[in-house]
Amino acid sequence: MSVKAAMQDLLLVNQARAIIKRGSKSFAAATKLFAPAIRDDVILLYAWCRHCDDLTDGQEFGHGFISTASAETLQRMRSDSLSAVAGNPSDHLPYLALSELAKRYPINRILVEDHIRGFEMDVQGWQPQTLKDTLTYCYHVAGVVGIMMARLMGVQDAATLHRANDLGIAFQLTNIARDVVEDAMAGRSYLPREWLIDSNLTIEDLAKPSQHERVYPLVQRLIRESEPYYDSAMIGIRELPTRAAWAVASARLIYQDIGKILLERGPVVLSQRVFTKKSQKLWRMLESLPGVLANQAPPTRNAREGLWTPTSVT
Repeated sequence: MSVKAAMQDLLLVNQARAIIKRGSKSFAAATKLFAPAIRDDVILLYAWCRHCDDLTDGQEFGHGFISTASAETLQRMRSDSLSAVAGNPSDHLPYLALSELAKRYPINRILVEDHIRGFEMDVQGWQPQTLKDTLTYCYHVAGVVGIMMARLMGVQDAATLHRANDLGIAFQLTNIARDVVEDAMAGRSYLPREWLIDSNLTIEDLAKPSQHERVYPLVQRLIRESEPYYDSAMIGIRELPTRAAWAVASARLIYQDIGKILLERGPVVLSQRVFTKKSQKLWRMLESLPGVLANQAPPTRNAREGLWTPTSVT
């Protein structure tokens, strides 16, 4: 690599690092545990994913919903992303980052299209009818990102890639549970419509403080649905390089803590913004290390019966 190319890569990574610091404190904390080369590539992938998410919701670094993007904006995002994967990126940071990764890893058109499909569902005002629908959405917006992240860590076998997808789905289920009220205020819900009907609730009800007692059991149910996916992911973590395993195992525990807070605080939690403290994140990092070094997974099933599985992880 020439000196000029090396300087350009360093500039790209530094810009992407600034994005992750503002967009996700939990994820930024976990990335510090990666070996430097993988850390930089994970940060580059995050920059593209963050851009797609922000563009869809009119946000800045994941904050402040303004309005859902137009179909034209989404099509431009798809076109720019696919051009980047094909080696012809625009000069916009997220697409330069994606293009750089596609040169060195199997981050291909199928995975990029699958991720963008999740944003398309949001733009179209899609609502899940069943839990399977919710899980399908979780795959598109988060599970496929888990697969791409695993690709950066050298994972090639389908079994481990499925576990990476499971962790992404678990993260997204936790996000949905945490953001039920916030999403409803924007006219959205990712809870299965069947659940709402069974509880005699509407999307508008989800945003009403007077209905939190009735909404809360659905939040509890969603957190319980996430647990088998968190368990499955831990099995796949054993297949990663040691520092990558430590980073992912830490992120897993940090995100699980959000679900635990939702379960511990009761219905009042729906009126709060749930987050984990810096000290708690640090503790989870330390707590996860012995198990990673011993290559241990929690006692759980090795099979994935009953878990949502993508038709392809190519």
